[in-house]
Amino acid sequence: MTTTTAATETATDSPNPWVADHIRRFEETAGRPRPGITDLLLTTRGRRSGLLRRTALAYVRDGDAYVLTASNAGADRHPAWYLNLAADPAVTLQVGADTFPALARRASPEEAERLWPVVVAAMPSYAAYREATDREIPLVLLTPAN
Repeated sequence: MTTTTAATETATDSPNPWVADHIRRFEETAGRPRPGITDLLLTTRGRRSGLLRRTALAYVRDGDAYVLTASNAGADRHPAWYLNLAADPAVTLQVGADTFPALARRASPEEAERLWPVVVAAMPSYAAYREATDREIPLVLLTPAN
């Protein structure tokens, strides 16, 4: 596990234009780019490049944990951010104006079974993404490291 700090490094935003715009709106709106949806910024370390990578994602809460859905819009491959945090679970989250370190782990099968209805209630499109792929879409729990 790599545990270098990101304090002096600059993260590279997603090259996807929609996600890059989402990050910009997140910053302009103090973390509220989409009314009625909870969003955060996730910074991971690139598993091949070693560089910090930032993306914007919807989340739900489960106690102290932030729950992310590695749906990749129903594609047959995991999103890059998921592969990055699987290689190095030490991440940085920005929720609203607060930025803090967190540790990521994949939800257990029991946790995923309990959390999928919560995730779909918050973002109904996730149900369609599950139908669009044969891949098991992981749910990720991020817990503050401090």
